[in-house]
Amino acid sequence: MDLENRIGRYVKSSVVGGESYNAYIPKPLPPDPPLKLAELYSLLDKANTAIGRLDGMSMVLPDASLFLYMYVRKEAVLSSQIEGTQSSLSDLLLFENSEVPGVPMDDVTEVSCYVSAMSYGIERMKEFPLSLRLIREIHERLMNNSRGGNKQPGEFRSSQNWLGGSRPGNAKFVPPPPEILMECLGEFEKFLHDETIKLPVLIKAALAHVQFETIHPFLDGNGRLGRLLITFILCHEGILKEPLLYLSLFFKANRQTYYDLLQSVRETGNWEEWIEFFLNGVIETSNQATQTAQEIIALFKRDREFIETSGKSAAAILTIHTIMQRNPIANTKTIREKTGLSQPTVIRSFTTLEELGIVKEVTGKERHKIFVYGEYLNLLNRGVEAIKI
Repeated sequence: MDLENRIGRYVKSSVVGGESYNAYIPKPLPPDPPLKLAELYSLLDKANTAIGRLDGMSMVLPDASLFLYMYVRKEAVLSSQIEGTQSSLSDLLLFENSEVPGVPMDDVTEVSCYVSAMSYGIERMKEFPLSLRLIREIHERLMNNSRGGNKQPGEFRSSQNWLGGSRPGNAKFVPPPPEILMECLGEFEKFLHDETIKLPVLIKAALAHVQFETIHPFLDGNGRLGRLLITFILCHEGILKEPLLYLSLFFKANRQTYYDLLQSVRETGNWEEWIEFFLNGVIETSNQATQTAQEIIALFKRDREFIETSGKSAAAILTIHTIMQRNPIANTKTIREKTGLSQPTVIRSFTTLEELGIVKEVTGKERHKIFVYGEYLNLLNRGVEAIKI
């Protein structure tokens, strides 16, 4: 098979000062010659089975929204870490509880905007198709922070960007120049909507991710939005009922291979090698998420039984335990506001939860205490920087 026909073209451009550089224009999707999927069907079946099992967890979880609430935050941290932020999951949860995180505020605000962009996109897709307009709206939410405010939030770029190097002339990769950008994006949107293209949804998501990263349509935020796009496509196409699959941990753990394969598609036209990597990521990530969900269910059930058989007045303690399933880092003020319980009742309940080994006070202070549902947070923290307070 002649893969050269799949390779895009380069156009010569120049910047102020006269230095010339070559910008890459990808071929429209789907690849031509068509993908050779025969050797990938076995892997595709395993990926579909794994993602189906994960999607089924949303039906058996006592509170699917609870798992989704925390899993979305984990993904926001991981995807932002790939871009260089230092924020941990613990920092984000402290920030959301009006506590001071242990990293620069800009880092945790950036992660918080990712959560907002993700939630907005999922809700918007219930009434609006996945399109360039929606991608711009999501980008505006994503970049709604001090770092992104000057990077044209919600607007496709009108200037040249590049990856690696100090300028386009010495960059590792230069995406399409601004005058060709909308042509590339038009073809990309056509691919998203073209029902005559009969490809498995996971393959479609794999192709779309690479194409989006290659076009690099925004001045900043392309990596994070490109990773979100995978989940949006799977939800939009009905493969997932809830947005439970995120590949950032897999991409982070295999970062160099990930970047090498993106560039290999551009230089060699070998989409199959990238798709194999992508499907392995879906399998690994789905299995990890399913296992984590099962362990969380077991943990909540075990701790609830501890409380019910503790001999203590259980009603208030169970109420706080339920709140901490959504807020594994909390202070007495947060709990009072969410439950309506009195301060003495909250303090007594936390004392019991500490005695049972379910929560731990982590500041050592007499006032402004912060309690952590440690075992739960540790399950969520797999692959993410450990708690630091």
